[in-house]
Amino acid sequence: MAGSYSLSMTKEEAYSLQRRLAGSPDFREVSRPYALFCYEGDGASIAYYEKRKRLVLQGRRAEELGNLLGLPTAEQPELPMNAPLQEHPEARLPHIGVDESGKGDYFGPLVVAGVYADTAGMQRLAELGCRDSKQIHSEGQVARIAADVRTLPGVEVELLCIGPRRYNELYSQMRNLNRLLAWGHARVISALHARVPSCAHALSDQFASSEWVLRRALAATESKIQLHQRPRAEEDVVVAAASIIARARFVEWMNQTARAAQCELPLGCAPHVLSAARTFVQKHGRDRLPDVAKMHFKLTAQL
Repeated sequence: MAGSYSLSMTKEEAYSLQRRLAGSPDFREVSRPYALFCYEGDGASIAYYEKRKRLVLQGRRAEELGNLLGLPTAEQPELPMNAPLQEHPEARLPHIGVDESGKGDYFGPLVVAGVYADTAGMQRLAELGCRDSKQIHSEGQVARIAADVRTLPGVEVELLCIGPRRYNELYSQMRNLNRLLAWGHARVISALHARVPSCAHALSDQFASSEWVLRRALAATESKIQLHQRPRAEEDVVVAAASIIARARFVEWMNQTARAAQCELPLGCAPHVLSAARTFVQKHGRDRLPDVAKMHFKLTAQL
């Protein structure tokens, strides 16, 4: 049985559980740093941390206690909040990693990529040199690794490239970049999970202040997979592979579109990008700008 595990729980659900514990002669309330409440019983303790919205069960009878209270199956073993990503259990199990490219660039699409890898596939990704694409300074090397990732046994790839015209339509509906990102991430995770239904875990960077932005979007797809979100998730080799796939497709789109438009389409949103946007408008007209640019950026108003 698990000696320690945690569950997501709202504050309202936690208060309901606290009332049950307070009314039971088998538990006594104790003080625990940072916990909203903590109760101890025979061989187990149970504490709720409001800031993290986590219920933590510890002790040799932790799992038995969870079953007795009718709590959901354990989501993950409890770890210190500052534990390195590789210490998280899902990082050692077959899982889906998802990442995006292009969200901070005025020109170009938003690309969301997902990679599934089994245990052997994760080892092959590591041997291939997969790491956060921002740490790879050669776009040629990014393209080569991305091509190799697609050929690896035990690895599956899913890609969603949202061109600027479609991106602008979606943004006008959602009016929020994090919701748009969540929509894209959820679609990719759901598509990969449909192809590998045995996969139990998905991992994403936590790009929004609340983890529920992506959780709600994934719930809308009705995909039954356990979602994990972490700061610096690109440290995970599968998420790193997804970042490489996304970056390679983004750069490919930019190069192809720049050649077709016979205009420079630089990365980022610095002053030289504004100059390139003016050149594009002069050459092709303002009505073509939504075909290559994300119109909600402040650069559009500066034009």
